[in-house]
Amino acid sequence: MLELRHLRTLVALRDAGSLVEAAERVHLTQSALSHQIKDLEERLGSQLFVRKTRPVEFTRAGQRLLVLAEQVLPLVRMAERDLARLIGHEPGRLHMAIECHSCFQWLMPTIDHFRNHWPEVEVDIPGGHHFDPLPALAREQLDLVITADPQPLAGVYYEPLFRYQGLLAVARQHPFAGRPFVTPEELAEETLITYPVEHTRLDVFTQFLDPAGVRPREVRTAELTIMMMQLVASGRGVCALPNWALTEYLERDYVKAVALGEEGVWSTLFAAIREESRGQPWMEDFLRTARETSFAVLDGIRPA
Repeated sequence: MLELRHLRTLVALRDAGSLVEAAERVHLTQSALSHQIKDLEERLGSQLFVRKTRPVEFTRAGQRLLVLAEQVLPLVRMAERDLARLIGHEPGRLHMAIECHSCFQWLMPTIDHFRNHWPEVEVDIPGGHHFDPLPALAREQLDLVITADPQPLAGVYYEPLFRYQGLLAVARQHPFAGRPFVTPEELAEETLITYPVEHTRLDVFTQFLDPAGVRPREVRTAELTIMMMQLVASGRGVCALPNWALTEYLERDYVKAVALGEEGVWSTLFAAIREESRGQPWMEDFLRTARETSFAVLDGIRPA
């Protein structure tokens, strides 16, 4: 009567808070997901959640199945890992680079969780390298690169992790504060604060300013997000960051956020790996853990 897919669906529904977002997480259409839930309810003879509630309000039967899911799904995941070891795969190496200054918020818990389950895999984030990460991945100097800027390279596969919105952070007293969005032309008189990377790797340029032929009055850089926020809060400039990187500062009312354009600027974050690594159980588990952890700790992201 019960299948693992039913338990995964209920967990996705609880975590996402709506049928639409839950369907995206389990890679089904909303219609297919609704049919799956209705079929399960008919088998059980009980409604599992109250329709048209947000966040989803589960019935006692639904809550009982969620408890079961929390017990069973981790055990299934552990058994899958153990079976992968039993079939004799060689211990792996996971040396990675991050082309994303604000990714540590979800990457560190991902690595911690992964190490607990795959202690035999050598995990490292080499520092001080003076090479482009993606070509280094193709040359086997690295094994994984977190990037929002995929490049066509032979033998490299890009696994989408999630989609995120770029927002413009401004001081609370800035004229943009309180507005729903800004246009590219309005940034022509602003000082734009960015991480110290090429403009070709920044969404605010490639997806917003460059297509409109606009350049900010001045560009200055800062190494750390907290330094950027201090500059923005003191009125020294504005900066564009992923929505999740701004969450804590918005909750503290330290700065305000404005969408980039009426439609917003959305990008996809990828994990780049070599094609030959796709079948490795530990690599598949890392990618799955990265996705699950991201949705557990970040606000405002969407399935890719």
